[in-house]
Amino acid sequence: MLARLAILFDPLVRLLLLAILLATIVPVTGEGRAVARTASDAAIFVLFLLNGLRLPRSAVVGALRNLRFLLPLVLFVFGWMGLVGFSAAELAKVELPASIVLGFMFLGVLPSTVQSATAYTSIAGGNVANSVIAAAALNLLGVFLTAPLLAVMSGSVMADLDIDTLQRIGLILLLPFAIGQMLQGRFGKAVSDNRHLISWADRIAIALAVYVSFSGAVEQDVWRLLSPPLWGLLLTLIGLMMAQAFFGAWWLSALLRLPDHDRIAFLFGGAQKSIAMGAPLAAILFPPETAGLVLLPVLIYHLLQMIVSAPLAARFSRSG
Repeated sequence: MLARLAILFDPLVRLLLLAILLATIVPVTGEGRAVARTASDAAIFVLFLLNGLRLPRSAVVGALRNLRFLLPLVLFVFGWMGLVGFSAAELAKVELPASIVLGFMFLGVLPSTVQSATAYTSIAGGNVANSVIAAAALNLLGVFLTAPLLAVMSGSVMADLDIDTLQRIGLILLLPFAIGQMLQGRFGKAVSDNRHLISWADRIAIALAVYVSFSGAVEQDVWRLLSPPLWGLLLTLIGLMMAQAFFGAWWLSALLRLPDHDRIAFLFGGAQKSIAMGAPLAAILFPPETAGLVLLPVLIYHLLQMIVSAPLAARFSRSG
C-alpha cells in the first residue's frame, strides 16, 4: 500500500500541487509576470536542451523505423484523442468558459508522457524498449503537430498561429533540442551520470511553467469562476476522455493483434498525456491570463492518470 502511494504521489505530482498552491496564495501579477515568464522560458529552454542531450539519436531513428507499433499509436494519440478532445469541448462550451473549452482540445492533441508511461510499462511487465522509443517519437512529433492541430480544431476560438508564436516554438523548443542532439557526444555521458539532478531540473522547469500559467488563472478568479456543478461537469468530461483513452488504446492494441507486452506499452503510451509538453507549450501559445485556464484540464487529467495507472500497472504485474 505504501509503495502504491509512493507511485501515486511522485515528486512531479507534489511539485505540481505546490505550484498550484503557490499560484493561489501568491500569484505573479503585473510587472512581475514579465520577469516570471522570462524565467519560465529560460527553464523550458534548459528542459528541451537536456532532452536533446539525453535522448540517443539511435532511439529517434529506431522510433521512426518501428512503424507497425508507432504509426497506429501516433494516429491514436493525435487523431483519435484529438477528436475525443474536440467532442468534450463541444459538450463543455454550453456551460464552461471559452479558455477551458479550448483546454479540452489542447489536452486531446498533446503527446504522451515520457517518464511515467515508461515507468508504468516497466512495472506492468510491458515492452519498455517500445515504450521509450514511442515516447521519444510522440514528444518530438508533438512539437510540430500539437499547435497546428489545435489551431485547426479551435477555429475562431484561437488566433491563427502567427510568426511570433512559430518563432517562440522554434527558439524555445526546437533550437535547444537540436543543440542538445549536436552536443550529445560531448555532454551526453555527464547528463546520463547525473540523472537524479537532471530529473529534478525537468520537474522544476515544468512546475515553474505551471506556476506562471496558473497565476493567470487565479487572477481570473478560477476558484470562484466555476461553481460546484461546473467543477463536476469539468471532472466528468475529463473522466470520459480518460475512459476513451484507456479503453480505446487497449481495444486498438487488441485489434492490431499486438503481443501482450506490446499492448501494455501501447496502453500507457496512448492513454497518458504529457504535462511536460503541455505546460511549456501553453506558456508559449497563450498569454498568461489565458494559459492557466487552458491548462486546467491538462493538470487534472495528469493527476488522475497517475491515480488510474498505478493500480492498473500493479494488476498487470500480478497477472503476468
